[in-house]
Amino acid sequence: MKNLKVTLKFILALCLMASTTILFSQRADIDNFRSYDKNGLNIFETPKDLDTNFDGIRLRIGGAFTQQYQGLSHENAPFSDSTGVINPLYALGNGFNLATANLNIDVQLADGVALNMITYLSSRHHAEAWVKGGYIQFDKLPFFKSEAIDKLMQKVTIKVGHMEVNYGDAHFRRTDNGNAIYNPFVGNYLIDGFNTEIGGEIYYRSNGFIGMLGLTGGEINGNVADLDPNDIGSSETDDKLSRSPSILGKLGYDKQINEDLRFRLTGSMYYTASSSRNHMLDGDRGGSRYYLVMSAPGARAGTDFRTGRYNPSFGDELSLLMGNVFLKYQGFELFGIVESGSGKSSTEPETRNYTHIAADLLYRFGSNENAYIGGRYNTVTADDVSGVEVTINRMQFGAGWFLTDNILAKLEYVNQEYKDFAASSRFAEGKFNGIMIEAVVGF
Repeated sequence: MKNLKVTLKFILALCLMASTTILFSQRADIDNFRSYDKNGLNIFETPKDLDTNFDGIRLRIGGAFTQQYQGLSHENAPFSDSTGVINPLYALGNGFNLATANLNIDVQLADGVALNMITYLSSRHHAEAWVKGGYIQFDKLPFFKSEAIDKLMQKVTIKVGHMEVNYGDAHFRRTDNGNAIYNPFVGNYLIDGFNTEIGGEIYYRSNGFIGMLGLTGGEINGNVADLDPNDIGSSETDDKLSRSPSILGKLGYDKQINEDLRFRLTGSMYYTASSSRNHMLDGDRGGSRYYLVMSAPGARAGTDFRTGRYNPSFGDELSLLMGNVFLKYQGFELFGIVESGSGKSSTEPETRNYTHIAADLLYRFGSNENAYIGGRYNTVTADDVSGVEVTINRMQFGAGWFLTDNILAKLEYVNQEYKDFAASSRFAEGKFNGIMIEAVVGF
């Protein structure tokens, strides 16, 4: 009987393996799709390919998974009063971070019409599974049965939904919770321009030129609350009592000049006049990869989850401009950010400003460029909400190896320093540094 059970388990395991192999070998292709594996590197806006056919609804299920080992230390300048040190830091040690994972669902609904939905299965901010967002992308409009519209859509793409807004190019290279394939380093940028908002974007692309105009609700969640200051119980001095849409746009040029050289240059803007709570600069609920750095004692990874980044706290009015350059010559890659922003919270009478600069320099080598080394410099100077001008500098040095198109191993050394913060701040003369090791799977 025991041998029979073992045999049945073995047969069941073989059946499961066979069915998984069949599933992956028959996984559906989605039109104008950015792959979640190595093939998705250096893809910005999704491709525009009109040579497509539709023979029924196609479903593609994928996923992303990451795990890190963290070996970081941090310090600051202790500040004491009569009660003792008032800016102590979390007792940080070495160890493994919580694994993060995404579930990716893509569906071809019609010829040139596709649906994308991503669910975070595990993240720093949510212990339970929850939907990041979803949108429908139209590269064709076959249901109108119009030659004029078909001709227009040869150069136009429309996206509608609750989606990651296309402000700047940095969000195409960032880690999105479990999806870390696109990011050559472990951490994201110091200021992380990322959010999911409800709205739409229209693209026009021709001979390398790119134009995009978008309109969103300006907030991370839908909200139907009446913000009229004349309502009973409302405060007439509360600037939150107005809600404006957010407007975003992008202009650029992206061209494969020849077999060895690709050049991309874009400029982007994002503006909202007022919001009940805008999250464009702190919308990442997946959280930072640098767990609990510069945190206070008793902090929790799930609540203090944006550690190592800088948030200007522009929750009400917000105006952003970002310029990006991407240059790839053979195995060499350069990606740059120059960003300026101004804004304020609802309780501030005047706007504040910041400047954000970053540069990535990589060299990819080996068979099919399966390995790389590189560095990133990142700096922010900002009029802090505390009333002083502060500066944060970060250097990252990293290496990566794609064992397969779906499996990436990363090693990073990071050093981050905080300048000009108030003496009583936890960030006064603060810094953290050390190594990060990250394993990534994407399919």
